[in-house]
Amino acid sequence: MIIHWADVIAEKLLEKRKEHRIATGISPSGHIHLGNLREMMTADAVRRAVLDADGSAEIIYIGDTFDPLRRRYPFLPERYEEYIGIPLSEIPDPEGCHESYSEHFLTPFLESLDVLGIDVMVERADLMYKNGRYVNEIKTALDKRREIARIMEEITGRELEEDWYPFMPFCSECKRINSAKVTGYDEKWIYYRCSCGYEGKASYSGGGKLSWRVDWAARWKILNITCEPFGKDHAAAGGSYDTGVRLAREIFGIEPPFPIVYEWIHLKGIGAMKSSKGIVVPVKDLVDALPPEIVRYIIIRSKPEKHIEFDPSALLDTINEFEDAFKEGDRSARLSIVSDVEYSDVPFRHIIVVGQIANWDVEEVLEILARTGYEISESVRRDVMRKIDFARKWLEHYAPERLKFEIIEDTPVVENGEKKFLKTFSEFLNEEMSAEEIHRLVYDVANDVGMKPNKAFKTIYRVILGKSYGPRIGYFLKSLGADWVKRRFQKVYEAN
Repeated sequence: MIIHWADVIAEKLLEKRKEHRIATGISPSGHIHLGNLREMMTADAVRRAVLDADGSAEIIYIGDTFDPLRRRYPFLPERYEEYIGIPLSEIPDPEGCHESYSEHFLTPFLESLDVLGIDVMVERADLMYKNGRYVNEIKTALDKRREIARIMEEITGRELEEDWYPFMPFCSECKRINSAKVTGYDEKWIYYRCSCGYEGKASYSGGGKLSWRVDWAARWKILNITCEPFGKDHAAAGGSYDTGVRLAREIFGIEPPFPIVYEWIHLKGIGAMKSSKGIVVPVKDLVDALPPEIVRYIIIRSKPEKHIEFDPSALLDTINEFEDAFKEGDRSARLSIVSDVEYSDVPFRHIIVVGQIANWDVEEVLEILARTGYEISESVRRDVMRKIDFARKWLEHYAPERLKFEIIEDTPVVENGEKKFLKTFSEFLNEEMSAEEIHRLVYDVANDVGMKPNKAFKTIYRVILGKSYGPRIGYFLKSLGADWVKRRFQKVYEAN
């Protein structure tokens, strides 16, 4: 039996302790996309594996809402130039539908997590700072700034300025959090001078934030984190995690969390997904158009250290792979199922075909499925009803054109050879035939009338769909019903 990568990690975690807190964190500076979701899905797979092994685990999601807007991204209006450097939590929503910029991008992502069955405890960095949860760690970092600077220099090889402090004050004048420098501190205040010319004092509660690498290690202590997945950029030699390990042990007196390093998800033909460049497939869009178990499977089936090439046009192949894996009891497929879903054996591919034939009418879809050999139990009915909506949206947003069709009303012109094929095929076709038998019949009749099979297939598609290609012929004609197909073909060959 192949052991799933999440089970291997769970075993290592449980060797250390029985209870775990797994951290994930994303800066909501733009659309939170499939690439970002890898971190969350990796955490959830491990959480489930820990629970399956009789351990205890929860996911802490930290939205880095106190990070500054670093530049005006392509999707933002020109007026957002004036907000560069201001914390995301303090910037207005670009579309005016949420209370802040950060919530505009964070909210749909959190809603998607609910759909995906990922239970998280949500922390917002700006509130953590404003509510005083970082106070002790800020004071520790300021008191030990020389030691922190030495660690940073040893790890990165980069020399820091003599007056460097591991704290970014929030300027009460210009509202920026990346333009002021600490000039001193005491028990009550942190004093600063900003590039805007203002000099002031900042509170330990919300008056600024720790610099990134120090913030990360402090967060581990505040939230008691024992495990964290993160991108390969943080895992590079001399990177954030190496620094965090030293800071955790030498400054904050804790053991660093167990690391899970993951590779990027690439959008096929384009590269790694980046919100800042608009190279994204937003998670919200995916969970609207695909069953949640498929979105989960896209990520869970691959080891974290393996990069994923995401091809929207090949999603149907992924869905087929999932359905086969689920039937075989594959661990990746089982970890992908959202707990309250009953999965039936009606393939997504069939629902795409039948849905278009039935013009997405649920009862007609179920009637066709029954005709093609499926037993329509209550659980099958519920699963089909759930998948129909996804199939329709997937077809609209992600399906290649070759899978889309519409039955034509016009009667096309056919040649004598095509007419003979249609007439002979109709004579042999009957309702009792299976999809496989119908498929073979195309070859047999084509051979009998002296027509190449390729032309026979094209003829069938042309007289029904008005184009030379379509769904797999056996299941397609079986779904339409032999009587309907015979009447259609009769209408064509009698009109010619």
